[in-house]
Amino acid sequence: MLDRIDDKAQQTEVVLSVSDLTRTFPGVRAVDAVSFSVRRGTVHCLVGENGAGKSTLVKMLTGALRPTSGAMRINGAEYDPTNPQDARQCGIATLFQELHVVDELTVLENLTLGMERSRFGFLVRSDLEDRVVSTLKAIEPSIDPAARVSSLSVAQKQIVEISRAASSGASVIIMDEPTAALSEREVDRLFAVIRRLRAAAVTVIYISHKLDEIFALGDFVTVLRDGKHIATRPLAEVAGRAALIEMMIGRTVFQSYTPRDGVGDEIILTARGLTNGVLRDVSFDIRQGEIVGFYGLVGAGKTEIARALFGVDRFAGSVTFKGRPVGNSPKGAIASGVALVPEERRTQGLFTSLTIRENIPVMNLRRMSRAGIYRKAEEIAAATDFVRRLRISTDSINKRAEKLSGGNQQKVVLAKCLFSEAELLLLDEPTRGVDVGAKSEIYDIIRDLADAGNSIAVFSSELDEALGLCDRIFLLFSGRLQAVVVNGPDVDVAHVLHVVTGGAEGTVE
Repeated sequence: MLDRIDDKAQQTEVVLSVSDLTRTFPGVRAVDAVSFSVRRGTVHCLVGENGAGKSTLVKMLTGALRPTSGAMRINGAEYDPTNPQDARQCGIATLFQELHVVDELTVLENLTLGMERSRFGFLVRSDLEDRVVSTLKAIEPSIDPAARVSSLSVAQKQIVEISRAASSGASVIIMDEPTAALSEREVDRLFAVIRRLRAAAVTVIYISHKLDEIFALGDFVTVLRDGKHIATRPLAEVAGRAALIEMMIGRTVFQSYTPRDGVGDEIILTARGLTNGVLRDVSFDIRQGEIVGFYGLVGAGKTEIARALFGVDRFAGSVTFKGRPVGNSPKGAIASGVALVPEERRTQGLFTSLTIRENIPVMNLRRMSRAGIYRKAEEIAAATDFVRRLRISTDSINKRAEKLSGGNQQKVVLAKCLFSEAELLLLDEPTRGVDVGAKSEIYDIIRDLADAGNSIAVFSSELDEALGLCDRIFLLFSGRLQAVVVNGPDVDVAHVLHVVTGGAEGTVE
C-alpha cells in the first residue's frame, strides 16, 4: 500500500542517473552523450521537439534498446537492462500512450497479471491480491477490483496500469503522453493520482508536448534537442512557456522555402466540421497547385485528418473535392482524384513482395487493360517512365520493393499515387526514415508536382519540413485546428511552437 512520505530529505536523493548516454543508428546519433539525474519523489518532466531523442532515451531506460555507450544507475547501483523485464525487476515501470490492459479480464486479474506466484506449475495463494487491491484503493477507491476492464473509461484503465506498477514496487514510473486520449476532467483525476504517487516517494518521469501540463505538474524539467541534453532545471526557475520553448528550439530553424507563383485561386478541396474520436470541428480549404502543411506534435490529429480525407476513418462533417462529395472509403477517394501516401509505407503503402513494375499500377488497374485484356507492355512502359521521372535508384523495374532503400520505397508509393491520376496527394510523414539525400529528392518531386498543377497536403511532425516546403501551414493541437500560417521569411517559429504546445489559439483565416 502507498504510504505518505513526509521526509523532504528523500526528495533530494537521486533515484536514477544517466551519464554520457549515447545511442547511434546507421548515420544518426539519436542520443548524444546525455547526462542528468532524477530525484526521488518528484515529477521529472522530459520535453523536446519531435526528433529530440526522448523516445530513444526512454527505450534505453526501459531496456528496449541497449546504449551504444554511457552508463545508467538506479538507487545507487549500476543499471544495465537487457530487456523490459530487467527494468521492471529493477524498479522501473512504463505507461505507454497505448494502454496495455486486457479488456476481457477483471481489474484484479489485470493488476496481478505477470506477477502471479506458482509452485510446480500451479498458481498458489499469496498476499499479492491483498497488496494490489490495497494499492488500488489508495490511488482510486472508486474502481471495483471485480469489474471487467472493458467497462472502464480510458482514464480508469490508466489508473489500473499505474496501480499495477506501484504495487510491483516500482520506484520510477515513466508516463509517455498519458493525457493524449483523456478529457479535461480525466486529466484532473490523473494529476491527482500522480500527486499521490509523489507524496509516497514514487518518482514519475512525465513526457508531454503539452507545456501547460508540465508547469502544472512538474518539479523538474529536462530539455533535449537534436539528441543532446540542453538543461535540467527546477520548473520554479523556468520563466514560463516562452523560456521553455526557447530552450527547446535554441537554434534558427532551417527554412529553404521559396514563394511559389503556381498557386491558383480555385479551391479544390473543402473540409467542414471534421469530428470523430480525435478530431474536433476541423475546417479548411486547399487550393489548386498549393502545398499545404498540417503540423502538430503527438496526438495533434495530423494522421487522423489524412485518414478522414482518404475515407479510412469515419467522421461527422463533410469533405468535397472539386465540388463533389469525396467517397467514404479509399476506393471512393481514389475515384474522386484523392490519393494517400501513408505514414507506414512498408505495411500500408507497398506490396513489398511485388516488384516495382507490379506495385505502380495497383491503384488504377483499369488503365492497364482494354476489352478485359491486361496489357503488360503498358505496365512495363509505366514503370520505366516513373523510375526515370522520380529518379528511383534501381537496376531493374523487376526488383522487389522490399529490396529498395527507404527513400526509393517512398518514391514507388508516390509513383502509385501519381499513376492513379490523383489531383490531390495526401503525404503523411513523406520523409520519415529516409536519408538526407533522399529527403531533398522527395522535396524536389513534391515541388515539381505542385508546379504542374497538383495539390499537395503534407502531414508532418517536422517543423523544418513544414517551413521549408509548404505555402500555408495549419497548426494543430489536441485534435483542433488552432491557427494557419502563411509561409515566408517572417514566420515566428517560437509562436508556432507556442500554438502547437497548447498556447493561446491563433486566428484561422
